Amino acid sequence: MWESISNLSLPMIDLTDDQGVELCKALRHDLVRSVAQTGGHLASNLGAVELTVAIHRAYDTSRDRVVFDVGHQCYIHKILTGRAEQMSTLRQYGGLAGFPKPTESVHDAFIAGHASNSVSVAVGMARARTIRGEDYDVLALIGDGALTGGLAYEGLSDAGGSGERMVVVVNDNGMSIKKNVGGMASLLRRHHLRPTYLGFKRAYRTFTRKLPGGKKLYAGIHKIKKAIKGTLLPCSMFEDMGFTYIGPVDGHNLSELTRLLRYAKQLDGPTLLHVRTIKGKGYPPAEQTPASFHGVNPFRPETGLPLKASGENFSAVFGRTLCRLAEENPNVCAVTAAMESGTGLSGFAERFPERFFDVGIAEGHAVAMCGGMAKQGIVPVFAVYSTFLQRAYDMLIHDVAIQKLHVVLCVDRAGLVGADGETHQGTYDVSMLAVVPYMQILAPASFAELEEMVTWAVNEAVGPVAVRYPRGGENGYHENHSDKPTVILREGTDMTLVTYGTLVGEALRAAEQLEQRGIRCEVVKLGRIFPLDSGPVLDSVKKTHRLTVVEEVASRGSVGRDLATQLAALNVWLERVILLNAGDGLVTHGSVSQLWAMLGIDADHIASAIEEAVL
Repeated sequence: MWESISNLSLPMIDLTDDQGVELCKALRHDLVRSVAQTGGHLASNLGAVELTVAIHRAYDTSRDRVVFDVGHQCYIHKILTGRAEQMSTLRQYGGLAGFPKPTESVHDAFIAGHASNSVSVAVGMARARTIRGEDYDVLALIGDGALTGGLAYEGLSDAGGSGERMVVVVNDNGMSIKKNVGGMASLLRRHHLRPTYLGFKRAYRTFTRKLPGGKKLYAGIHKIKKAIKGTLLPCSMFEDMGFTYIGPVDGHNLSELTRLLRYAKQLDGPTLLHVRTIKGKGYPPAEQTPASFHGVNPFRPETGLPLKASGENFSAVFGRTLCRLAEENPNVCAVTAAMESGTGLSGFAERFPERFFDVGIAEGHAVAMCGGMAKQGIVPVFAVYSTFLQRAYDMLIHDVAIQKLHVVLCVDRAGLVGADGETHQGTYDVSMLAVVPYMQILAPASFAELEEMVTWAVNEAVGPVAVRYPRGGENGYHENHSDKPTVILREGTDMTLVTYGTLVGEALRAAEQLEQRGIRCEVVKLGRIFPLDSGPVLDSVKKTHRLTVVEEVASRGSVGRDLATQLAALNVWLERVILLNAGDGLVTHGSVSQLWAMLGIDADHIASAIEEAVL
């Protein structure tokens, strides 16, 4: 029946249960086949197939507002909203984004790449509806992993007391990326199924409200029932917040899901539907090892095996280095915010479980906790993705920097990450961290430099220190100059070319191209980008009178601007200053090499810009 999802034309609201079941089977088949080609988030989407279809049977997403949290579970939603034929372009340059994107479709209510914001966004949309006197429904779909983030509870607390008509669906699969941690996971497991009496409850409410004084009668009986229930039964946190709680319900029972969603949207006030799903559902490799299929590169759908083996990467080198340091120093601890495997800490967790702390999606808490550990003599190392560190900015200043505490930040996915797009590009950590008092920022360009810099940061640094490194592997540069904050890698007289991190490889290749054209570049590598050691740069520009700074960070707050300002303050005359970076806008999705070319920071574009400036 559903041999071609791209030809789906039957309105979802008219879909029968049997047709829906067949559709879900076809969607799973197409999803595995599609993600096998493009890579992406597979297990989470497989687990949400019936739930997404049920939402589309109950809601009109072109008008109603459905807010995903986190947005990586939106693939089925994209297929059902006219984008099935574009799934082969998912996360590819110029193709579909891997997250909801309102500029891509009217059906995407809100962009969602970071966790825990959906309830806050949804209550804002519900309040906007009330203020403007409009008529549409609002639903927040939040995963149980996102419920480990504090923002989720700020939103739930406000939404529960708002009185706004809205539905929060908790997709509870017992995991976020790996098995969930913390008290919320235990609380969700304790809730008992209650949807069987909902039909009676609805009929009873309708009947009493038709009687003279029925509304007051219903309210009075409801208060008595609630008091008795509170005495005899364990309290529900969600009900105490002000939600009507329904669930948990089987998240793969399409008929029941659809019925309960249609019921929930008709209730007055905030309602929470607790749904239990299986991450990776319907695809054996993903069901057996869902963590491995959270985010995948292209693979063979028949076996689940990757098309090509992944090579050595910075995260793995960091993980091994930290294990060595933990062996040498019993005070060294590792902290992560639900990114154990992604940050290379799986080995540490196995070898030093008593010194490994996964706090869930709670970066602010992680940094504050590290501050407490450091104050009491521990050396905490917080491994965190660049874009996720943004959520801990207040704690960096208030709970770490003010007391000059020795907290080590290992900032993974710094710079461009590629296919995840705007929500995950690590282009802001340099400008963010550079203004934190006492902060030092190191930028290794090779595995060897990463190992030495992490070792120094843990054993010798005073106060807060950040070591930032990219996703993936080296870029042609394998040397180790970690003992020098600034080093000249190549002598020249026509242009001073400054960079750091893996863009060092691009700078060296650009210098080689320019050498063949008669232009000699002096390549200067920054190992410590804050505080900036500008002495070697100053000496270089006194010879060349030209400066080019290449980096994959936002323009405002970039090292290039800081360096140019310092040179201007020293009255250094420069014939030309070229700042090549990620600009002031957002960077879309695509491969890193494609994005470097788009931004003009790959070897070819660097060489062209310098040649134009010199000749």
